[in-house]
Amino acid sequence: MTTDAADDWKRWHEHRLETVAAPHGPLSLTGTHWLEDYPEGRLPDIPGAWRTDGDGVVLTAAAPDGLTVDGEPLTGEVRLAADTGAAAASRVALGDRRLVVLVREGAWGIRDFDPKSEARRAFGGIEATPYDPRWAVPGRFTPYGTGRTVRVVNADGRERGLGLGGELSFALDGEEFTLQVSVEGDGSLWAVFADATSGVSSHRFRFLRPDAPDAEGRTTVDLNRALLPPCAFADHFICPFPPPGNTLRAAVAAGERNLR
Repeated sequence: MTTDAADDWKRWHEHRLETVAAPHGPLSLTGTHWLEDYPEGRLPDIPGAWRTDGDGVVLTAAAPDGLTVDGEPLTGEVRLAADTGAAAASRVALGDRRLVVLVREGAWGIRDFDPKSEARRAFGGIEATPYDPRWAVPGRFTPYGTGRTVRVVNADGRERGLGLGGELSFALDGEEFTLQVSVEGDGSLWAVFADATSGVSSHRFRFLRPDAPDAEGRTTVDLNRALLPPCAFADHFICPFPPPGNTLRAAVAAGERNLR
């Protein structure tokens, strides 16, 4: 094991803990409310009236509601698009809480991030296996000719499409493996996978985010950086389950395993 690689992993892990435990990190999510489930526009424990309107959400509030938009009190009506950045940067706030607008396959919802959440108060850290070089191996990405979408069950029990851009192949202890992966906007890869430890000594599935491959499709598959999905931190996330073929036969005793 190289000292540099182990030190890099340690810094990565420490930063990950800080990010997860941040005031509006994943531990602070206390609810995801789909507007189609509330036709009257009143959401649980959230003031104002919320309704969908074409490609956005319209929020109506009065001064006593205490809602702010872009830091200013809302009295009247405002049209909102989906928030695409961090929860802390969402346009709508209620005191310390952040109300994040999201859309999935045409369904609009509101997420409630509360720094005072019980999960954030109780957080004791992430169980993660220290860096081991055997889990960092060369990988090769082969793109599909055109993007594919598969339907997979999400953590909330609903089925949604998962876009896939190609396959990532690699070897562990002489055995070949392949994962179907998505391609992010910056060219990096994203895999949702399970393995022989899933649901036993690690969470039921995890994420992996390899760097963007080079012109020949080469990248590094570093399972030391396997991630717990957001739904491991709060039940209100809608993480996709692994697509068909993304359950590895190997026991990946590496990376983030469970909450402590």
